[in-house]
Amino acid sequence: MNSSQISQGVVHDVPDDLKQVLLEDESLLEQWNGLTPLARNEWICWTISVKKPETRANHIQRLCSEIQEGKRRPCCWPGCSHR
Repeated sequence: MNSSQISQGVVHDVPDDLKQVLLEDESLLEQWNGLTPLARNEWICWTISVKKPETRANHIQRLCSEIQEGKRRPCCWPGCSHR
């Protein structure tokens, strides 16, 4: 897989703001692409389901740090309702 290719979720595509963050960190991108499509979908939905831009930015920052810590899915969230 090309190192600049970003794997998508099952239902959701990676939004542009998250794409930018993933492309800036090769290690994070590798971990992202190593997640299952369903796990990526959960992270994407968790990120885009908020209303405020500052909350979304916080979710993206948390996504980055938690994936690097080895977490596979967002914690304490009921899951994507779109699948």
